[in-house]
Amino acid sequence: MRGRALAAVLVLAAAASRAGAQGVDRPEVRVGDQWRFAVYYSVPTTAPSRTWRVTAVSDEGIEVDEGGEPVRLTRELNVLDSPRTRESNPRLLSFPLAVGQRWRYATEWLFKPKASRGRAEVEVVVVAHEKVRVPAGEFDAFRLVSTETLGGTSPIGSVYAGQATRTYWYAPSARAVVKMVANSPYLGSSTVELVELQLRP
Repeated sequence: MRGRALAAVLVLAAAASRAGAQGVDRPEVRVGDQWRFAVYYSVPTTAPSRTWRVTAVSDEGIEVDEGGEPVRLTRELNVLDSPRTRESNPRLLSFPLAVGQRWRYATEWLFKPKASRGRAEVEVVVVAHEKVRVPAGEFDAFRLVSTETLGGTSPIGSVYAGQATRTYWYAPSARAVVKMVANSPYLGSSTVELVELQLRP
């Protein structure tokens, strides 16, 4: 009898673990939540160079302060406007997340440092639920991969056309993407990793 009870407990625990890995709802981000990220290109670093602090949450979206500069996010944590970029329809995250989920979307983009703009057709796949280690610690996370077909121009007449990819890890316990590796034919490779976080209960 005891053996059967133990087996039942183990089966339930395994089922709960699988359920946690299979899907997760949109996080409840709160005013005061803060994340500090290290951003680097060729030389890895753990020195934080970007801090996000939530200043407002509404049905329309999330307002974030980034070192005195405003950032606007959708309720699903997608960046609508930042000091670097603006997008019309960002959907790198689409909740509820589940392994095997995939979606496509189109978005108009503006890259502010070069005043270049254009359109991207994007496909996203949730490929795994796994542990990922970043300077802030180890997290259970969903690994997603996006493939973007880009087209656009710059004010000096440069033409942008090609494919960019992003691999990124969303950790429910951090309420954030804790790591992102992006590869672009124009901007090269860049990495963003979570260094510290402070979440409101």
